[in-house]
Amino acid sequence: MRRRNFIGKTLIGSFAALLAPKVLSAHEVRPTNTINIPPKGPISICTWNFTTANAAAAKALESGSDPLTAAIKAAEVEELNAQNTTVGLGGAPDREGTVTLDASVMDHNGNCGSVVAVKNFIHVAALARDVMEKTPHVMLAGKGAESYAKSLGYKPTELLTAESKKAWKEWTKESRYKPIINIENHDTIGTLCMDKNGNIGGACSTSGLAYKMEGRVGDSPIIGSGLFIDNTVGGAVATGMWEEVVKTVGSFLIVELMRQGHSPQEACDEAIQRIIEKQGDTIDFQVAYIALDKQGRVGSSCIHKGFTYMHYANGKNQNFEVKKYIRS
Repeated sequence: MRRRNFIGKTLIGSFAALLAPKVLSAHEVRPTNTINIPPKGPISICTWNFTTANAAAAKALESGSDPLTAAIKAAEVEELNAQNTTVGLGGAPDREGTVTLDASVMDHNGNCGSVVAVKNFIHVAALARDVMEKTPHVMLAGKGAESYAKSLGYKPTELLTAESKKAWKEWTKESRYKPIINIENHDTIGTLCMDKNGNIGGACSTSGLAYKMEGRVGDSPIIGSGLFIDNTVGGAVATGMWEEVVKTVGSFLIVELMRQGHSPQEACDEAIQRIIEKQGDTIDFQVAYIALDKQGRVGSSCIHKGFTYMHYANGKNQNFEVKKYIRS
C-alpha cells in the first residue's frame, strides 16, 4: 500500500518542471533498500514519495545551495501542500481541533535548531533554522516560538483547512484513537542532503499524529530522535510512530552505528530491530528510517511493508520501495 500521490498547487508543482534532470513518476517505484551509487554530484533523499519536494531539494543543490537550505526547500513544498494531512497547511489537528507543527534542522557544522507546538505559522523548518542561527537556543516552543516568528516577519496563517476540519469533526463522533499503519496520520517529511563537497544537512517537519492529545510532541523536533547528522559520518531521519523512535533515540543510534563501521542499511536494520525487541510479538504501528553516509550510500528499513522514499543522485529523482521490512 503506497502513500497517496501528491497533487500540488501549480506554484509548488513548478519546482519539478524547473529541475532539469529526469524525474520519475511516484508510480515508478523501484524495489530496493541499499543504494551504492558513487555520486557524481549532489544527493538528496526524503521519506515517502514526496517527488516534488525532493526535486526542489535537488534543484537547490545543483544550483549551489548549502545542504541545509536544500533540505528546507523540500520541507517547504510539503508545508504548503494542503493535501498532505501530516505536514504544515492542512495538517490534521489535535483532539481539540487545533493544528500544531513541529520541526527540526541540523547543518554540517553540528549546529541544530527546532520548534515545537507552533500554531498559525506554516514554514516551521525555516523557523527552526532561524532559532539555530539567530538565537542562543536550540529549541523554542509554543507561544515563544510563535512570538519569535512574528518578530521575524513570518505571516500568520490559519492551518486548519475546511477539509481537515471536516475530517476532524467526523472523528469526534466516536473519538477513537488508533494509529493506522502507513496511513497519513504520521507521514513526516524528513530530508537529508549532501552537496558536491560532501557536506550533509537535514530537516524534518510535521504536524504530528492525527488527533493527538493537546500538547503532545513526537520525535521530529527532538535532535537525535527524528533527525541527527554528524558530518564526519552521515545522517539519519525517522518517520512513523514517534514515541517509539524517542525511546531508542533512533537517528542518533543509526549515525553512531555507521561511525562504528556499519553500512547505512545495517544501521537502519539494527535501529528497527531494537524497537521490535522492546515491543514483543504484536506491533501495530509503523516506524521507518532512511540514512545517508559520507560515501553517498543510502539505507532504509521499516517495521511493516508499505514505506517508500525518494532518492536523487546522478541526475535522477526516483522513488524506492523498502523491501527489507521486518514484519509483513
